[in-house]
Amino acid sequence: MARGPDIDPARCAQIAVDLGLLVSDVLTIAGHPVPVQFLPPQRDAQVMKEFAYRVSHCNHGQMAALTEFIRALPAVPPDLSPPACPDRKVYARPDAGHFATVLDGLMRNRGFGPRELPFMGLSLSTIYGSMLTQDRRSEHRWFQLSQVAGPLGWRFEDLIAVADEPPAQRPRYAMHCHHLGRVYVEAIGLTTGQLIDAARQADRLSERPDQGVWRPEAPGFAKECPELAALA
Repeated sequence: MARGPDIDPARCAQIAVDLGLLVSDVLTIAGHPVPVQFLPPQRDAQVMKEFAYRVSHCNHGQMAALTEFIRALPAVPPDLSPPACPDRKVYARPDAGHFATVLDGLMRNRGFGPRELPFMGLSLSTIYGSMLTQDRRSEHRWFQLSQVAGPLGWRFEDLIAVADEPPAQRPRYAMHCHHLGRVYVEAIGLTTGQLIDAARQADRLSERPDQGVWRPEAPGFAKECPELAALA
């Protein structure tokens, strides 16, 4: 996608509709600031982390039911005087390349920092020290992107296109499919209290035993995604 201040934000909004993407994501890719009304409300980071963790234990049917639960929550009245520059930490280094900046924006559009993302098989040092600090190609880029695409609600082939990477025919070992990330997209507008309610509903749906730590046994894996199975 072309990027730069010469790209009309209104055109970005139309592209988002045509491609089924978030307006905030298309603005981020094009290099425009994201208006505050498209961003999540300020909320507790630990609660967001717990919510992401619990949703990752849901299978596809349970994620669909949780999405309906989230949609049924009462809408929060908009803040009529939102701050001009909300205090949202930027994790990409100032000298990082374009895609590192985009990846940082995609995470913040959903209310994630690196520590709030669900477990993906990537270390924090990889996310901080590689993906958010440089924009050069590497032989591991395809693997890293395959792991983060799902939690962002993106398909792998779309995310590597945004990263200016050639199509990857190599095996993918993605942990989560884009359906998991679609739940997080639905939760963008939730307050801290609503995230707590949604996390509890995720536990009720998945009947997840309290294990204390995340264990890679959740059923919402990419290998069980009906869409990906049809492509295998």
